Amino acid sequence: MTNRTAATRYARALLDVAVKEKTDLDQVERDLAAIVDLFTQHTALSVLVNPVVPVPRKRAAMEALTAAAKLLPIVSKLLMLLAERDRLVLLPDLLTAYRDRLLQHRNIVRAEITTTAALPADKVKAIESGLARATGRTVSLSAKVDPGIIGGVVTRMGSTIYDGSVTRQLQRMKEKLSWT
Repeated sequence: MTNRTAATRYARALLDVAVKEKTDLDQVERDLAAIVDLFTQHTALSVLVNPVVPVPRKRAAMEALTAAAKLLPIVSKLLMLLAERDRLVLLPDLLTAYRDRLLQHRNIVRAEITTTAALPADKVKAIESGLARATGRTVSLSAKVDPGIIGGVVTRMGSTIYDGSVTRQLQRMKEKLSWT
């Protein structure tokens, strides 16, 4: 099992338990993000993901860390479980997976549009509402600029890409012309 797969399972379980216990889902995310930031900012904590360090030491370190950080009990329990199973290396992927699961739980889909020039805010809002109507979900839209697409729009929603760029149209024409 890959780290991403394991992290996704832990994230799913964390969200399920948080919903069942009526825990503040945003606070769970903030607590997880704070721990991941701690591991990122303080390289000395990277020793806790090293498999050479004995599990009892990892558990003791995580007990001290969770007590000092004043985390939600559900997050503290998860961190202790990860320390006991020597799976603290999963934390960054777990945070990403939890955020994705939280968006799914709230029926929100992330979308990104790429254009050759920056779009005005009203156009972005209009596209966002159009995508929301088309999907029946709330859309969190981000816009980005890439002059390399020559013209048109590339839209990404989850793992689906709608490529209406001039570059893609030219590629299609080239493929058709080379086959005939």
